[in-house]
Order: sequence, then C-alpha cells, then structure tokens
Amino acid sequence: MSSTTSAQTSLIRGLGLAAAFSIVVGNVIGQGIFLKTRVMTCNVGEPSTVLFVWIAAGLLSLAGALTYAELAAMMPKAGGEYVFVREAYGRCTGFLYGWMQFFIAKTGSQAALAVGFAIFLNLLLGGALDGEYFRFQISTFTFTFGAMQVVALSAIVLVTLINCLAVSLSGNVAAVLTAVKIALVLLIVIGAFVFADGTFAHFASSGAGGVCEGVDAAARTGFAGFGAAMLGALWAYDGWNNLTLVAGEVKQPQRNIPIALISGMATVGCLYVLANVAYFYVLTPDEIASIPAASSVASQVAERFLGATAVGFMAAALLASTFGTLHTSILTGARVPYAMSRDGLFFQSLARLSQRARVPVGALILQGVWASVLALSGSYDALTDYVIFASWIFYGLATASVFIFRTRLPDAERPYKTWGYPVVPVLFLLVTAALLINTLLTTPRQALTGLALIALGLPVYWYWTRANKAA
Repeated sequence: MSSTTSAQTSLIRGLGLAAAFSIVVGNVIGQGIFLKTRVMTCNVGEPSTVLFVWIAAGLLSLAGALTYAELAAMMPKAGGEYVFVREAYGRCTGFLYGWMQFFIAKTGSQAALAVGFAIFLNLLLGGALDGEYFRFQISTFTFTFGAMQVVALSAIVLVTLINCLAVSLSGNVAAVLTAVKIALVLLIVIGAFVFADGTFAHFASSGAGGVCEGVDAAARTGFAGFGAAMLGALWAYDGWNNLTLVAGEVKQPQRNIPIALISGMATVGCLYVLANVAYFYVLTPDEIASIPAASSVASQVAERFLGATAVGFMAAALLASTFGTLHTSILTGARVPYAMSRDGLFFQSLARLSQRARVPVGALILQGVWASVLALSGSYDALTDYVIFASWIFYGLATASVFIFRTRLPDAERPYKTWGYPVVPVLFLLVTAALLINTLLTTPRQALTGLALIALGLPVYWYWTRANKAA
C-alpha cells in the first residue's frame, strides 16, 4: 500500500471537548425552544404541566445520552449509531439505519433547515426574497425556483464547503455558532426578567381558553394532549445522538464523548426550562396559547422589552440558530455514508478521505446534492414526518444494544458505564415503546409509511451485498 493511500485511510481526531460539547448543544438547540411552547400550552393548559413536560423530555433525552455515552466510549468509530446497530443486530439492520439517515432523515432535515434559513433571512430583509424565477413539475413533484431557493441552496453549499476543510475548523465553527445560540437564549431570559413587566402569578392560571390556531382539538386535553406535548418537547431536544456519528474524530473519545453528551444535554435542559419560565413570567398562558401560528412565543416575549425591533431580533436569532444546526447536521451526517461505504454497503468512492483534510469529501458532496434536491422538491416535510416513527425505532434498538454488548462482550473495555444501569436504559426503552405505540394508534398512516420507506432499503441492501461479493 502506498503512503498516499495509507494516509487517506484514517480520520483525524481533531475535535476536542469544546467542539464535542458544541456539536451536542448546537445540534439540539434549533427552532423548537422558540416555537413549541405555544402548542404545548394548548396541549396541556397549565404552565406547571408544560414545565413538567420539558423536564421529563429532557430527562428522557439525558437517559438516552447516558446510554449512548457507554456505547460511543466503547466503540469510538465513525458512524456512531450505525456501528452500534450493525454490531448488535447485523449488517442488514445497520444498512437500513444508514438508508433511513442518508436518504430521508438527515438530508430531509438539512433541506428543511436550509429552507428555514431562507425564510428567516427573507423576514429579516422585509420580504426582499419573495417571487419566483420559474417552476416546473416532474411526476408529482413540483420544483419552484426563486431567490428563496437560491439562498437555501447557497446555505447547503457553503456549509458543505466549510465541512470539506479540516474537521478541527468545522469544530471551531460549531463552537462559535453554539456560543451565539446560548447567548440568544440567555438574552431572551435576562431581558424577560430584567426589562419586561411580568409576574409569577401567571403560573396559577390556565391556557385552556386560548385560540390555539392550528392545534387539533383532540390533542388539547388528557393523555392525548400530554403525548402531543411530549412529542413536541422531544422534537426540540432531538439531535443529542449526533455526536456519536463523529466519534472517530473526537480526541480522547473515551473521556470527551461521555462528558460532552452528559454536560451538553444538562446545559440544554437548563436553558429550555429557564426560557419557559421566562415565557410564562411575561405572558399569561391564555396569551401564549393565542399567539398566531405564524409568530412565536419568543418573539412575543422579546417584543415586551425590545418593542418594534423584536421582529428583526427574532428573525436574526432564528437565522443564526438554524444556520448553526445546519452546520452540525452536515458535519455529522456525512459520517454515516462514509462508514457504510467502508463496509461495502455504499458507493466505494465515498470511503476515500481527502488527502489534505482527511475528511470524507465525497460523502459530504453527495449528501449536499441530495439535500439540495429535497429542498427544491419541497418533499422534505413529508419525508421527515414519515420517518419520525422509524427514527425512534432505531433509537430504541441502539439503546437496547447496551444490554446485548454487556452480555456478548462482558470483558470489553468500558471507560464509561451507563449511570443507573439497567434502570436508566430500561426507562428510556419503556417510554420509547409508549411513544411508538401512541404514534401507531394516533397517526397510523405516517407510522406505516415510515416503515414502508425503511423497507424500500431491503432491495438496495441486496444489491450492494451482491455487488460487493461480485467485486
């Protein structure tokens, strides 16, 4: 083997603890904390119950992070969850996880983030990006192209190019963007308590009489409402698992991955609870529940201490937050097709690393191209809605693998062991099962369509394994 080829076969561990922490926090804090409290107040009514849901969802996510910390410290390899699932359940299940992530979940999320970035920029510019250049239709997909699409595609291209450089640079960018996100949340919290008129008496009232625009009446009380609120909070916490995807590039992974996962989720949980306390301190539950769907709780609270400039401030805040999440999503997402290609389950060219930066440039570019196609097609919302059910199946499988590895590999090195084992992972799995059953019963079409999309990967797996044997 030539020296050049050898140099291209390994990733560089260029992500320190600060970068790893930033990937966790930066990927989790997106739009949810600014938008979800309105709907959750409609779901459960009482501010205390809303706070309970945020805390419960945070503890559930932390339980998952505690379990993943053991798995990632034991197997600090590129692909993270893909590796856990492959090693525990076999190559086919591992491939189906990777298929879901690359073709639907990750790229669909990136498309949605890029379009969201364009929407917030247009809002900040007062609608300057409105208007279409042209539109055309292929089968049932309508492609619209205008200034908004140019911005969305440019965001994907820019972030992909940044991540084609050294991984240490990507980590530094993530750290800066995450610091901005934390500062924005804290600014809203401090502004609410220091500069806005408010009272803790709001916590004694209810939002049951709110307008609740766009919220299904069936999801406004009882168990159904609580379940809907929990799903909303979990969506806001989603992304805590993505650090494991770049585990092969984290310095001292046995130490830094568990610290980053646990401290990152604890930080996010504290910020989310503080923000919601600030929301209810400034606004009554009825006022929150009556906020128009096109607005957000955060912008209404910011208006109380920023006045007319609040709209621009929140547009800028959402713009920065969305860009930061897009960056970490593209950084982590490309490692799954890279790991799959190294196993002979995807295009072999994606297993190559750039000679200078030692990052999977081919996987990054292909991911960017597919995310761009989804952004133009407008199909990302449907795809991501359909795959939520399947995503939680794989969360459950990955978490359950800790029991498999404890039995199958009892003597394996475990620099970190799951705190509260076996209670913590069991609780996570029980709640995951409850959420899956609730989704199957309440939205069977989405759940079954998600499973069908995953099943489409089976013939593709058959093709790749046959092609690999033939080679």
